[in-house]
Amino acid sequence: MGQIAFVFPGQGAQHAGMGRDLYEHSAAAREVFEAAERLRPGTLKQCFEGSEQELTDTAVTQPCLFTVELAAEAALREAGILPGMAAGFSLGELSALTCAGVTDVQTGLALVTERGRLMRQAALDHPAFMVAVLKLPAERVEALCAPFEQVYPVNFNCPGQVSVAGAQAEKAAFLQAVKEAGGRAVPLKVQSGFHSPFMREAAAAFGEVAAKVNFAAPQIPLYANSTAQPYDGDVAGLLARQIHSPVLWERLVRNMIAAGADTFVEVGPGETLSGMIRRIDANVRTLHVEDMAGVKAAEQEVGAC
Repeated sequence: MGQIAFVFPGQGAQHAGMGRDLYEHSAAAREVFEAAERLRPGTLKQCFEGSEQELTDTAVTQPCLFTVELAAEAALREAGILPGMAAGFSLGELSALTCAGVTDVQTGLALVTERGRLMRQAALDHPAFMVAVLKLPAERVEALCAPFEQVYPVNFNCPGQVSVAGAQAEKAAFLQAVKEAGGRAVPLKVQSGFHSPFMREAAAAFGEVAAKVNFAAPQIPLYANSTAQPYDGDVAGLLARQIHSPVLWERLVRNMIAAGADTFVEVGPGETLSGMIRRIDANVRTLHVEDMAGVKAAEQEVGAC
């Protein structure tokens, strides 16, 4: 019998009102929200009432998404649905880390808040663009980036979809190159060139913060963005490296499937990861949980563990 994998989305999944239904109808989720509010006052208002513009601010997006994702995970556990392995996309890796027992909600939120602050500062210091390049294989996207001085493939999402970060000065020429190659570039709802050399300063500073945390060993296999392999020790180093290194999502998902995952539950706002996973392997089952309707649907599909 296959295993259930919990996967947690990253920036871009946020939306106004996220998490309110969980807060109102799940005692376990409410505990997560209230803990976040004590640690970071204003989190509830931002999640439930924040505008799209406010929620696009990296320093706001990251702690708010983390809170909603951990609330949804708590509601799933409350319903008896438990993961056999976990992973998260970019910011979501911090949620997966907490889900796997490597740290607690309080420490995880503190780390995410600092991560968001540092990445926002890096975005201000190094203006950049991010687009998802569609309809082209990864190798072709890498070849298109190569002639540019500061354009990098950064998220290998699924077949036919690679995100690219680049310097604003080279944006127009790169978009033209994509068009001429038969691809399509879709702007992403982020503030800078994440998972690229633009984030090296943020990664170094975050590594110093993470190195002070006493992380526990994962209770379930936890897959890292930068290696596509399970964590094997250096938690602080992997978390820092992730900020300025490409997200190897397609390879990571394939490795989880090879390890026995046949049901992926996207825990948090949006269904971006579910769509990617279906494109990676149409034979696996994908579920999406960001409210109580999602929890109940998951109960019907997989039952309590």
